Amino acid sequence: METKTVRALKDWKQLFAITLSALLVAAPAHAVVTTSGTPAALHDETDGDAEADRQAVSREIERFRSSSISLSQAMAIAEARHAGATTADVSFDGASGVPVYRVKTLHNDRIWRHTINAATGELIGGEAALPLGELDTEDRNNLAALGAIRHRLADAVRVAERAASGKAISGGLVRERGRLNFAIVVISGDDLKEVILEPPGARTKQR
Repeated sequence: METKTVRALKDWKQLFAITLSALLVAAPAHAVVTTSGTPAALHDETDGDAEADRQAVSREIERFRSSSISLSQAMAIAEARHAGATTADVSFDGASGVPVYRVKTLHNDRIWRHTINAATGELIGGEAALPLGELDTEDRNNLAALGAIRHRLADAVRVAERAASGKAISGGLVRERGRLNFAIVVISGDDLKEVILEPPGARTKQR
């Protein structure tokens, strides 16, 4: 369920990873940073488009910083469309004429896709729903696990923003070594930081 924006951000060479052992139940100051460094996927050789990609991401970040609506607010707006909905994936998209957030929420065995204006918070173009049965096996398993844990992506975003001292520009689900994690990309100063959080209990539930 990774978006084009997230892929572009992850390909930018300034991005580095922070892995937290658990989502915080108490204060964010109690988080422990267990690993730090550049993800292995970022060690690939650069190609002729590297500079163009870097400039595109720089423009994306500038548009994000000038937006009135935060990623957390966009998530709340999308979730409010359906009582009990929870966000599965969210990312900022500044490549189009109007900067927007693309939010996918889970509700009643359907994935709802929302486009939120990053300047006004208004919903653009209505909603689109996709039954979970039409997703591939990995996505269905990830979303089933999301519904089984008590922490939400919104919680992960708050933790990541505190841990990385910045503002989140995207967030979603990833599975590593059979465990479901939240992956949040945060803009901190001039850096992009990817924060990986494992919800408490997710390790045992994924076995």
